[in-house]
Amino acid sequence: MKRPIIIDTDPGIDDVAAITAALFSDKLDVKLITTVGGNVGIDNTTKNALDLLTFLEKDIPVAKGCGEPLINKIKTASQVHGDSGVGNYQFEKEPNTSLLLKGNAIVELRKAIMSAEEPVTLVPIGPLTNIALLFKTFPETKENIKEIVLMGGAAEGGNATPVAEFNIYADPHAAKIVFDTSINIVMCGLDVTRLTGVAADDVEKVKTQGKIGEMIAHMIQFYERAYSKYSIAIHDLCTILYLTRPELFKTKRANVNVVTEGEASGCTVTHFTEEGNVHVCIDADVEAFRKAFTSIFAGI
Repeated sequence: MKRPIIIDTDPGIDDVAAITAALFSDKLDVKLITTVGGNVGIDNTTKNALDLLTFLEKDIPVAKGCGEPLINKIKTASQVHGDSGVGNYQFEKEPNTSLLLKGNAIVELRKAIMSAEEPVTLVPIGPLTNIALLFKTFPETKENIKEIVLMGGAAEGGNATPVAEFNIYADPHAAKIVFDTSINIVMCGLDVTRLTGVAADDVEKVKTQGKIGEMIAHMIQFYERAYSKYSIAIHDLCTILYLTRPELFKTKRANVNVVTEGEASGCTVTHFTEEGNVHVCIDADVEAFRKAFTSIFAGI
């Protein structure tokens, strides 16, 4: 039986890889995609989600969410993902706007979660603004959430600042609300997403795998400029591979405190303890991850 999930996302090149992998997985059932401002602005992230679904010929409902953080000014990563969010890739077809729900993401998240026959898994792969507002506005939704598998944070280091990962840095106040819940959280942070970088050779293999592989490779080759040809971090894909291939990852339980103010804003202070509700990914089978990356798109 497929696991029901909801993806909250700011597409984003690595988001595109993650969403595509999820939509074609025989283990996951994507019930809803909600968008948030992050890698680029909310209009672009929403368009990118619709463009991707149209390209993939998938009829998954999309709900447009928050364009700005709860308190701070918006910060984007367009220098990595391009002004559009998908590098210089051009989707040929007009997006299927009939997939866009009328309600905002917070309302649509509540509907999807409360109507689900079994507890759903939330997969946030952008700033946590929508999820924080959901919990504050509709706290009853927590009762029908199995767990949260997110991309964000780091036990050590950062990429937006020396101590903060981008998704958490973009809205630290939202992240704190989410991490302070009692829900089980899997944190696929920089500790593991940097480790599982793929190589340019892997991307070239994907490029030969039909129109979907060509699309993924085209975007990643733009994104490669921010990394190196030897290790290109496809950060958000770690969440989907954790859900479908958990044996590839090693986790350690922790409590995570998010710093919301000052020079260390966005830092995820990680206290390892068996009493913690956060399962922090700290290691992975790198070779198996790279093989999984190339095989995902070959199998579509």
